Amino acid sequence: MQWRTDRRGFLAAAGAGFAAAAAMPRFAWAAEGDTLRLRVGADFQVLDPYGIIGELDDIIPRCTNVTLVRLGDMREGNEWRPWAAERIEWQEPTKLAFTLRDGLQWTGGFGPVTAADVKFSFERIAGSDSAWAYQFEKLKEVEVIDDRSGIIHLTEPFAPFIVIALPYYGGHIVCQKAVEAAGGSYTTEIPAECGPYLFDAWEQNQKVTLKANPDWTGEKPAFARVEFYIVTDDQAAQLAYEADAFDFTRVAVAAAAQLKAALPEGATLIEAPSTRYAWLTINMNAEPLRDPKVRQAIQHAYDSDAVLTGAYDGLVARSTGVVPPTSGYARPSNLIATRDVEKARALLAEAGAEGLELNLYALTDATSQTIAQIVQASLAEAGITVTIQPTEEAAYWALGDKTAGEAYKSIELVLMNFAGGIDPTENLVWFRPDQIGLYNWSFFDSAEYEDLYQKSMVEPDPDKRRAMFNRMEDLMEDSGGFVFICFEPYLALHDANLVPVILADGHPDPVAFRLA
Repeated sequence: MQWRTDRRGFLAAAGAGFAAAAAMPRFAWAAEGDTLRLRVGADFQVLDPYGIIGELDDIIPRCTNVTLVRLGDMREGNEWRPWAAERIEWQEPTKLAFTLRDGLQWTGGFGPVTAADVKFSFERIAGSDSAWAYQFEKLKEVEVIDDRSGIIHLTEPFAPFIVIALPYYGGHIVCQKAVEAAGGSYTTEIPAECGPYLFDAWEQNQKVTLKANPDWTGEKPAFARVEFYIVTDDQAAQLAYEADAFDFTRVAVAAAAQLKAALPEGATLIEAPSTRYAWLTINMNAEPLRDPKVRQAIQHAYDSDAVLTGAYDGLVARSTGVVPPTSGYARPSNLIATRDVEKARALLAEAGAEGLELNLYALTDATSQTIAQIVQASLAEAGITVTIQPTEEAAYWALGDKTAGEAYKSIELVLMNFAGGIDPTENLVWFRPDQIGLYNWSFFDSAEYEDLYQKSMVEPDPDKRRAMFNRMEDLMEDSGGFVFICFEPYLALHDANLVPVILADGHPDPVAFRLA
């Protein structure tokens, strides 16, 4: 099945029927034997690295294609190692040489994976309108030396390039001949694969199956098959896990206390800090929010303690920006560190905005709706009436999209959260001026921010980088366009005899899963 869709428009995945079935006694919807069964929250949409959007979009190419390097578990420091490259090393600060492993073969009769494929894969994304173009912002060109060797030339020294550009998303290598034969891009059918697994079957909004690639000559994965079960609701997924529907699933933060008190038999709970950051977007372009005093009033009225207790069970602290504490670069504190309802009321009066009414868009999951309700109540104490607009994913990701019409200019409040990366620039990239109408929904437009972003990419001194990142987050908060909420904790259940590998963005790496 071949279908096309906007790169932002997530599928509204089904799952209620699955959850109901999974809750029945003795339910088991799983292949027996050498099969890894993973739950994901939404169906895939675009498998071409150029247009990858969500979790499964990246996980599948991670299995069916290759990257030059591969990351390790986020709980073990995100260490990278060569993968498709048998050798990769810096020759100079702007020259990264690689040699591909021998034996990597494309399906469909397209022959071996070559350095020309690497060049095609990276250069088609660099400077394009792909969401992942930022990964290759410092790419000058890929020089092909021979079939298996090449040199990646950068415009400026940028050491984090290896962990930002190469392990995932835009770093997945595609077959030049196959992609060109397919018209230059693809969506749900990969024209040529070369990884440890091959795409096998797809039951839309229900299940995706991968099978072992018989021509794979690299490290053999631990499982002959991987099955992804698509269940949108965390609570339903937990019930399904307890009914032995799969071997691994993320679970809601609200379930932490219950699970710690009584784990399902044979299960292990992962509880770890993550790089996924949540915040409240305040659209500075929307008519009611153009006065900075109005935006500051919202920042002062926000009740962080209530949100962290009510939505996150007190498991995390308030974030001071979008740079994770685990990076060592986070700001010491917020500019507006404590709630002040009277200050909020005074700012609204100065702006002549008493009786302000705003719409707040939030996804329909339990955590987002809990946060929305707390924000609604806390802003009401300052005299701001908030109407919550629960929004399914397909409509949600079109809210700030300039290609979907003019509505992106007038959205008011949006609860957002993004998967983060290893280097702080991966989290800060989305708030640059060129992201307005893409992922910068607050209309934050700062020349100083952009200048600091560019300097931070090439600055080698960690202390100087930290100062730049901290200043960038000061600028974000001072604009009134953001309320930083937290870095969400990562919680997952898995069978005790399974050793999972979770990457920096919180997505599992099925190729690296193994039995204990």
